[in-house]
Amino acid sequence: MAKGKFGGMGGMNMGAMLKQAQKMQNDMAKLQDEIAVMETEATAGGGAVTAVVQGTTTVKSLTLKPEVVDPDDIEMLQDLVVAAVNEALRIANDKQSEQMKRVTGGMSMPGLF
Repeated sequence: MAKGKFGGMGGMNMGAMLKQAQKMQNDMAKLQDEIAVMETEATAGGGAVTAVVQGTTTVKSLTLKPEVVDPDDIEMLQDLVVAAVNEALRIANDKQSEQMKRVTGGMSMPGLF
């Protein structure tokens, strides 16, 4: 059986495929390290509440402007905190997805992140 320019059976050279897979694995490990320390900030209530998350799962800091603290309206403050944290996490997840697309060339890899 004749070998084509890509190796046996018309497929890509196994050595080249393994090298490509190893490069992608190294790039993804580096990306995971970068994402783990990435900080994302979001605000709610016109800047009354600011949340900073590290990576995609850890709240690093939460800042409340004094004027938003109203003992008669705790529910509003709670809603603003939740909104700021959720927005920061959403932005962090979007950044992670964009970075993953760069490494994988847009190829979907479920369960990796």
